[in-house]
Amino acid sequence: MQVIDPMGPDVVVVGQLARDLVLVTDDVPGPGQARPVRLRREMLGGKGANQAVALAQLGMRPILVAVAGDDGVGTQMLAQAQRDGIDVSGVIQRTNTKTGLIVDIVDRSGRWRYLEDLPPSVLLTEKDVTAAGDLFAGSRWASVQLQQPARAALVAATLAREAGCLVMLDGVSADERCRAELLAAATVLRADPQEAALLTGATLDRPEDARRAAAELLRQGPSLVALAVGDAGNYFAWQGQPWGSGELWLPLTPTPVADTTGAGDALTAALIAGLDSDGNPERAARLAAAAAGATVGHPGGRPALTARALSEQLALAESAIERARGG
Repeated sequence: MQVIDPMGPDVVVVGQLARDLVLVTDDVPGPGQARPVRLRREMLGGKGANQAVALAQLGMRPILVAVAGDDGVGTQMLAQAQRDGIDVSGVIQRTNTKTGLIVDIVDRSGRWRYLEDLPPSVLLTEKDVTAAGDLFAGSRWASVQLQQPARAALVAATLAREAGCLVMLDGVSADERCRAELLAAATVLRADPQEAALLTGATLDRPEDARRAAAELLRQGPSLVALAVGDAGNYFAWQGQPWGSGELWLPLTPTPVADTTGAGDALTAALIAGLDSDGNPERAARLAAAAAGATVGHPGGRPALTARALSEQLALAESAIERARGG
């Protein structure tokens, strides 16, 4: 049975729901070879679901707009989402559809390879999002995953802004024709180095690269941007309402990396939670980076944002900042 929070959601998360199968092996085999699996994990996954789990762990009330199949796996994933504190009344269980599957193969160096079974039937359509339009009313935030079809993502961002939500865009749309409209609807944009390169045409290898890219992106609509810079750290910049102007560079902490899967989702969720909590972008950025650091230490994208894990990462971040300053 689907559970609807009588208080209504804080955040509408528009994105992917899937079953995640994580396989950890010492080495990925080549053609005609085999390797033993050292660890196997099966869990609720997909970028939308991962963000919703993180938001719930951070004390917010998320509602997920996504597509599951009408198979047993879909029913299991929805039950897990409910146990995680996610309102799933916005999830469509598509008839005659198998729930999406993501296989995450991780080697001993923490490098991942994905095998994805995410056909169009498990992606959101414009009609799906329009039918969920009432969910944005009363919500303070909408997080829109741009790996969904561009038109569906644009409908979500537009409806959210019309309802008075702050809009987080996660990633970059594959459809160049929708990018300008999506950026114009955004309050916050998060992008990894590849996504930022698609948006700006420039690679982000240094903080200076991110600063230039952020300045360009802030002119196109968002009030705050969060950009990952290679394997070095995250750059945050904000300008105008509602947070004023500023910037912050946060180098990565020396956390052993088991799998980077889900780090961006945790960062996105924590940035929303931090901004919603007290509106201070610098504190929100630090929390976001800490959430990402707390996620890379275990295989799979499912977050585990405990108070202890976040405190440890915040302490590591302060040390990393001091080292970068030469202190």
